Amino acid sequence: MIEIDNKEEILEILEKSKCVLLYFGAINCGVCEVLKIKIEKKISKNFSKMKQYYINSNQNFDIASYFNVFSSPTILVFFEGKEFKRYSRNMSLDIFNSEIKRLYEMVF
Repeated sequence: MIEIDNKEEILEILEKSKCVLLYFGAINCGVCEVLKIKIEKKISKNFSKMKQYYINSNQNFDIASYFNVFSSPTILVFFEGKEFKRYSRNMSLDIFNSEIKRLYEMVF
């Protein structure tokens, strides 16, 4: 997962990429760290064409607020520049995988 801290760069990536995952996490958040590793492995294994980016919510309030992210961890999934799904706090990795898989297979 690539750490990014520039809103304009994120918007450009969303515009040019077919499939993007934005992971908003916070420093000193145990759930954020554990979930980030699991999501990163699952995406790399099952959805290799999906680009993954990490945004530190503590240091990038402007980016978090732009995307209406007010809790950590929050995951936003975009297909062709449009937000497809938003996951926050408690989530099932199985449900995450099945929901992403459906549209991912349609796009690729």
